[in-house]
Amino acid sequence: MRVVSLVPSLTEAVALTLPGVLVGATDWCSHPADLDVTRIGGTKNPKVERILALAPDLVIANEEENRAADLDALRAAGVEVLVTEVRRVPQAFAELDRVLTACGAAARPPWLDAAEAAWAGLPGPAERTRAVVPVWRRPWMVLGRDTFAGDVLARLGVDHVYAGHPERYPRVPLEELRAAGAQLVVLPDEPYRFTAGDGPEAFPGLPCALVSGRHLTWYGPSLTEAPRVLAGALRAAHR
Repeated sequence: MRVVSLVPSLTEAVALTLPGVLVGATDWCSHPADLDVTRIGGTKNPKVERILALAPDLVIANEEENRAADLDALRAAGVEVLVTEVRRVPQAFAELDRVLTACGAAARPPWLDAAEAAWAGLPGPAERTRAVVPVWRRPWMVLGRDTFAGDVLARLGVDHVYAGHPERYPRVPLEELRAAGAQLVVLPDEPYRFTAGDGPEAFPGLPCALVSGRHLTWYGPSLTEAPRVLAGALRAAHR
C-alpha cells in the first residue's frame, strides 16, 4: 500500500502501526517525530498535484479537517479517498480500526486496544465542572456542539458552556465568555497555541487549565495516555 494522510492524528496511527506504508503527509503531521515522507501542504490547502505525483493507493482524510473540494479533486483524478468522521470517543476507536484495516493492517494494533481500555476504565467523575474552551483568539472561538474534544472533556467531568450552541466552533465575544458562568477555562496549545502568558490573562479570577491539544483533539495513539495527561492538567488548574 501507498498511503497519503491529510490528518495529523491518522498519520501517527498509520506510521506506528504500518511502518513504510505512508508516502505523504501534511506539513502539520508532527508525530512520529522521525516521520520521513513527502510533505504535501496543509490540511486546508493540500497540494493536489503533489499528492497525485506520489501515486497513492489511498488518501485518508477527515470531514472536519479537510475541504470537500480538495477531496473531490482527488477522487476526480481516480484516487480512492477514505473520509473519517469522529465526534465521540467510541467513534474514534471504530474509525481508527476502519482506517488501519483499509491501509493493510491484518489485526488491531495493541495500542488501539490499550487506548480503548483506558477510556472504558475511567471512573465516574466525583463532580462536574462548567468550562469555556477557547480554540482561537482574535477573534475568540470556542468549542460548541458535537465536537470530539467536547466529548473527551465530558468524560473527564468537564461540561463546556457552549455544548448546545447551534455552531460547532462559534465566535463569542470575550465579554460574553467572561460572563458565561464558567468555573474553569480550558486552554489547549492547538490550533491556537495558548500558553501561561497568552490566554489566562483574559480571564481574571477564573482558574485556567493549560492542556495538550494533541491529547484533547487527536484520535490516535495519544488516546492511550490522554485520560491521565488531561486529568492531571485539569487538577493542576485548581491548585
